[in-house]
Amino acid sequence: MDQETHKESTGEREGERSKPAIGSRLFNQRWLVENIPFFLFSALLMGLYIYNGHFAEKKIKDINRAAIQIRDLQYEYKTVKSELMYLQKQSEVIKAVEGMGLKEISAPPVRLKDTLGQ
Repeated sequence: MDQETHKESTGEREGERSKPAIGSRLFNQRWLVENIPFFLFSALLMGLYIYNGHFAEKKIKDINRAAIQIRDLQYEYKTVKSELMYLQKQSEVIKAVEGMGLKEISAPPVRLKDTLGQ
């Protein structure tokens, strides 16, 4: 097939430029330069979106870590409180002070009266 027959079959004529493909018309240099601000804005939004995701994940981990610490401290508080209540029982106090030579009184307390102040 010679060149003239090829031009006629494709619809090309001499002196006429062939039309560029659709993709090359959409992404020509002028269009790219005009849309640089949009591309930069889109890139900024994508970066912020990624940052926000990482930030949220970090905060969730911090909250979970704090919740575990609070639960552990609550257990410790309840344990110490129950031990203190046990040690404050009268029978336990008596056992603790026997080594110091102190004893529980068996007689009721005596009320003192001020005779000078009347």
